[in-house]
Amino acid sequence: MTPRIAFVGAGPTTLYTLHALLAHNPPPFRLAVYEAQASAGRGTPYRPGWNDPAMLANIASIEIPPLAETLCDWLIRQPPERLADLGIDPDAIGERTFYPRVALGEYFRDQFDAVIDMARARGIEVELRTRCRVEDAVSTSGAMILKVRTRSGELADEAFDHVVLATGHQWPAEPEVRPGYFLSPWPASALATVPPCDIGIRGSSLTAIDACIALANIHGSFDENRNGETHYRPASATDAFHMTMMSRKGLLPEADFYAPLPYEPLAICTEEAITRLVASEEDELLDAAFALFKAELAAADPPYAADIGLEDLDLEGFCEAYFARRAASDPFAWAEANLAEAQHDYAARHTVAWRYAILRMHEVLALLVPYLEGTDYRRFVRHFKPVFVDDYATVPHKSIRRLIALHRAGKLDVTAIGDDYRIDTSGDEAGASLILGGKQRHFEVFIEAMGQRPLGAAAFPFPSLRRQGIVRDAALGAGKAEARGIAIDDAFHPIADDIPESRLFCLSLPFLLGRHPFIQGITSSHEMGLVVGEQLAAAIGQATTDEKAA
Repeated sequence: MTPRIAFVGAGPTTLYTLHALLAHNPPPFRLAVYEAQASAGRGTPYRPGWNDPAMLANIASIEIPPLAETLCDWLIRQPPERLADLGIDPDAIGERTFYPRVALGEYFRDQFDAVIDMARARGIEVELRTRCRVEDAVSTSGAMILKVRTRSGELADEAFDHVVLATGHQWPAEPEVRPGYFLSPWPASALATVPPCDIGIRGSSLTAIDACIALANIHGSFDENRNGETHYRPASATDAFHMTMMSRKGLLPEADFYAPLPYEPLAICTEEAITRLVASEEDELLDAAFALFKAELAAADPPYAADIGLEDLDLEGFCEAYFARRAASDPFAWAEANLAEAQHDYAARHTVAWRYAILRMHEVLALLVPYLEGTDYRRFVRHFKPVFVDDYATVPHKSIRRLIALHRAGKLDVTAIGDDYRIDTSGDEAGASLILGGKQRHFEVFIEAMGQRPLGAAAFPFPSLRRQGIVRDAALGAGKAEARGIAIDDAFHPIADDIPESRLFCLSLPFLLGRHPFIQGITSSHEMGLVVGEQLAAAIGQATTDEKAA
């Protein structure tokens, strides 16, 4: 029989996996793609309505793994009217330019259509089912059974040989869980009713910036010219509108910095070195890896290493030194100086060596995480991970200019709250209160904007797989540790005895973050797609060979 494959979710991860699968030229198979939304390809981070049109993606065309065409090539061939609708200046298209999230959504939707057309042209039977929700999945001896809620509301069982779960981010369907208190800033349309008042935003990175920009556009507008000058114009009757971003360190993310792509190779802290370290069963695994990190960083940028006293720093000391000067500065003064430096470096095509070294090492050090025991895992999450996230999660220059403009207009502040604080939502008033240092500050509206957190098996959206023991929490090792997501192997199979290896793949982001702490965004979708696409092609080929032999 012709192999049957199902993808649950039709965002960029499914797109890249299908693209990788077709690149192996597999024999014909039957394909079904299920998507709860009205159209396929965009994915939650790039969907209109979910995102405000002013929200910028923090990935440029040069970083997006190409599909049928690059983002730049796609933009160049769009008519001026479509570019205008997407908020894109046709004269400013470039491979290192950042575009609105919704523009990337349109690109991915078109690429998804192209991949589906490619599959059909090769004789693959494709069923694309939008506005269709998969409510459960059950493993049987001969197939994976999906329980599908059709457009008409009926529940049907459908059987497949291979299933890929690519359900993306997991946010509450209704973010405002009590009056004035939002568990997430998405969908952005839910913020449309927020009045001009005192607003608290927990977080100060990209998710918080998204919330901030969406609210700013509700209660005013940005004046932006081609010289990079940005001003914020509050709307009338919005004097009470003010936002406070709050985070542990009270820092803003830094501006995107110039770096050669693809990455230049590392010399010391390499994938091979980390692999050898893991195989050695070193007792102090994290500290041994940090020694490799230090050696690579010192070799890449000796003046920086000398400036922070790298040679004498342990892991915790380095992480403190990394943030120390920013933490001692006014966040907006630092942002202005950092933006000027980043703009200068882009113009000169100059790379800051220490930033680039840390950027390249984050994916290598991530290989270590599945092997860390409880104490070292907590050290990694608490101290080391924030350095890497800060270094790679830089934001578009336009985003920094907008934040500075809001601050100058008296509409935005950033504050450090450390660890000894509490958010109180128990009162009768709308919103929430920040309890810090024995003092209380009430916000009429409060938005949680800390980004996607790792989720464990209890939150997995397919309950039968939990009951069958196929999806379960990863073992934590010695000592109490942070949530580490579900138990999966390096090929994204849930670790279970009672299911064939190629039957089920989990590419759903929140459940992978414990094992893969930096897995996010388009490049991760591509990398996961390469792994799973190759396995699916092999499984299809083997099934075809077995059928012929029979």
